[in-house]
Amino acid sequence: MSAASSVKISAGTYDYSDGDTAMEGYVAYPDDGNRHACVLLGHDWSGLNQGMKARAEQMAGLGYTAFAMDVYGKGVRGDEQGDNTALMSPLLADRALLRKRLLAALTTAAAHPATDASRIGAMGYCFGGLCALDLARAAPPELKAAVSFHGIFYPPNLGEQGKITAKVLILHGWDDPMAKPDSVIGVAKEMTDAQADWQLHAYGHAMHAFTFEGANSPERGIRYEANADRRSWAAMRAFFEEVFG
Repeated sequence: MSAASSVKISAGTYDYSDGDTAMEGYVAYPDDGNRHACVLLGHDWSGLNQGMKARAEQMAGLGYTAFAMDVYGKGVRGDEQGDNTALMSPLLADRALLRKRLLAALTTAAAHPATDASRIGAMGYCFGGLCALDLARAAPPELKAAVSFHGIFYPPNLGEQGKITAKVLILHGWDDPMAKPDSVIGVAKEMTDAQADWQLHAYGHAMHAFTFEGANSPERGIRYEANADRRSWAAMRAFFEEVFG
């Protein structure tokens, strides 16, 4: 799926809510009057910052309506180069709240006039990879696909996991200290037990955040890896093209 080079991309912030909590997403889409397959984007631990907005515009350039989710709340943003544990940890500790915020974003994205609500997927990076997987675990009928880039695999422990109906693609750096081999085996078993149609691509010599250009903290297990970046992007594109046609 690709957008013609002559098609204008419209992009901007998009207010929505989760109950009484104000959220501010970011939407980018080909402004051609049509409805498009929609991809929800999950942000890393720094929140919905400039890097994720640029990714949304990149996805729109491929012909998708891209809805960058906000799970922290309007105006709550971290430092793209800093330690954002204080923002992420409360949602890791309360996965029911995280699921609620993800489903609020899904409902909002499905109602957007540029979205074909029969074709919705999700993708995310780091913490956002966990968010994409948590959306798949919630099994909303609208969700057809979920992609995790160097994500975290902790299960939500919200009771018995039902069938995962979305197709799942996990793109993983084998040397990622935040998702060690035992957790990789664990998520594979989880997906299998939930009867998901799943794939896992593991990239040798790739650490956490392997798609983030400029990431260079190998002592913390964080480093950009060009081969893994290129290959994972190609895998994601092929996956969504297979799912959405």
